[in-house]
Amino acid sequence: MAAKPHKKNGFFRTLRIGLLLLLLIGVAGDAWLTRLRTTNWVHPLWVSVYPINADGSAATARYIATLSNESFAPVEAFFASEANRYGVPQSSPMQLRLAPELQTMPPAPPANGQRLAVMMWSLKMRFWAWNTARANHDTSSNIQVFVQYFDPALTDRVAHSLGLQKGLVGVVNAFASRKMTGQNNVVIAHELLHTVGATDKYDPHSSLPIHPQGFAEPDRKPLYPQVIAEIMGGRIPITERRAELPMSLGKTLVGPETAAEINWIKPAS
Repeated sequence: MAAKPHKKNGFFRTLRIGLLLLLLIGVAGDAWLTRLRTTNWVHPLWVSVYPINADGSAATARYIATLSNESFAPVEAFFASEANRYGVPQSSPMQLRLAPELQTMPPAPPANGQRLAVMMWSLKMRFWAWNTARANHDTSSNIQVFVQYFDPALTDRVAHSLGLQKGLVGVVNAFASRKMTGQNNVVIAHELLHTVGATDKYDPHSSLPIHPQGFAEPDRKPLYPQVIAEIMGGRIPITERRAELPMSLGKTLVGPETAAEINWIKPAS
């Protein structure tokens, strides 16, 4: 008589495990299909750019009021030009449009960087982004970028920006200044490439580009100074220990390793 409850409990435990496995398979399959869909470059990827007044200042509010779709046209042009250079058939790989200004901030990433905390933040971020899209009737976009603007008169340094391939979400910290628009667009393009599978190509401790994959001209003689940045390398190497931020996308390019990661070319064997 005592064996029956044991068998019953075992059945429900097996059922729970089976359902969990099916859920995990479904999530993995959806991620694979999303990855395939966003890197086949048959159709343009629509990108919604949501501005956020991150410091609540009047100067930041005035700057956000001047933004339009044209403000992000250089990002579109950069992707179009670089895709054409690699022979990508889609002439306009990414199309950016200005979304409504948000009054709420996205979930802040964990300061400690612990794996579990990062995973929990990623889930919260993706849910927040999904809820934001739903509230703004923005279900047709492929990628969402949330740009947190700061008045440079109040903030001289912003936190690191982030791009998530899972969820196709970017969080960009930028300056509310026309003089910094070009540099802001560099960061937006960098994080957009993260959402479609590109990886960083700089040393996280020094922020210096890694040779050769983080250099726009890795075979240049002499190697230094470089005159242009590899977009995922993030900076223009000037000397072995110094690199400068590019002031516009005109000073950047997509290197071959990055192009392979986003399916613009086949990876080198």
